[in-house]
Amino acid sequence: MQVSEIKKALIEQKNMNLSGNLYHKTQLNFAYNNNRIEGSTITPDETASIYDTGTILTSSDKVIVLKDATEIKNHFTLFKYMLDTIDDTLTEDMIKKFHFILKDGTLTDNEKDWFNVGEYKSKKNFVGNITTSLPQNVAKDMADLLKWYNNISHKSFEDIIEFHVRFEKIHPFQDGNGRVGRMIMFRECLHNNIMPFYIEDRNKDFYIRGLKEYQNNNEKGYLIDTCLNSQDNYEKLAKYFLENND
Repeated sequence: MQVSEIKKALIEQKNMNLSGNLYHKTQLNFAYNNNRIEGSTITPDETASIYDTGTILTSSDKVIVLKDATEIKNHFTLFKYMLDTIDDTLTEDMIKKFHFILKDGTLTDNEKDWFNVGEYKSKKNFVGNITTSLPQNVAKDMADLLKWYNNISHKSFEDIIEFHVRFEKIHPFQDGNGRVGRMIMFRECLHNNIMPFYIEDRNKDFYIRGLKEYQNNNEKGYLIDTCLNSQDNYEKLAKYFLENND
C-alpha cells in the first residue's frame, strides 16, 4: 500500500465528520493508546464516546479523572492539527504547539504557577533512570536536534526513530513528552512517505525497553523492531479500510 494513499485518505476524511473510516479509527486508537501508555484511565469505549458524542458513558461506580478525559479530547485536536500542517517542515514552534494543544486546560491551580504549557520546562524532570537535559539547556539542545534532523535531505525510518530517542532524552517539556514525541513520529513518517505508526499499550514494555537500550547501550534493535511491528499493524488497518473500496 502506498503511504500517499493513506495521507490522502486521512486528510480527506478529516473534514467529512463520518465514522467508520480510517481517520475515525486512527483517531480512536491513537488517542487511547498514546494516553494509556502514560497511565490514562480512559477506556476504548469511553474514548469513542468522547470522540463521537462529547460525553462519557461509563459504569456508575467509576470515577472519571477529568485530566485524563481532557487529554483524550485534546489528543483528537492535536491529531487534526498535525494533519492540517503535515506538509510543513518540523520546527520548534510546531512542537511547542503540539504540547500546548495536548496539555491545554489540564492543569491544577498550583501547576499553573510553574508548568509552562506550550513552552519548555522550567524544572528538572526525568524518565526512568535517564538523565534529561537541564531546563537551562533545553532550548539549545532542541535547536541542535532540529538542525541535525532538518539537514537530512532524505529522511529514513531509522532517522525518525533516532530523532525520537534524542527528543525523549532531552525531555523538553514538564510533562507530555512521550505523547508529543510519538505524535511527531507518526507525523514525520507520513510527511516523508514512510508508513506511519503508533505504539499500542500492549507493546508498552517492549517500547520502554527499546528506548532504554537505545539510550543507555546504543542497542537500536529492540526499539526498531517494536516500531516495525507497529508499522505492520497500522498498514493492516489502512488496508482494511482503503483496499477494494471502489
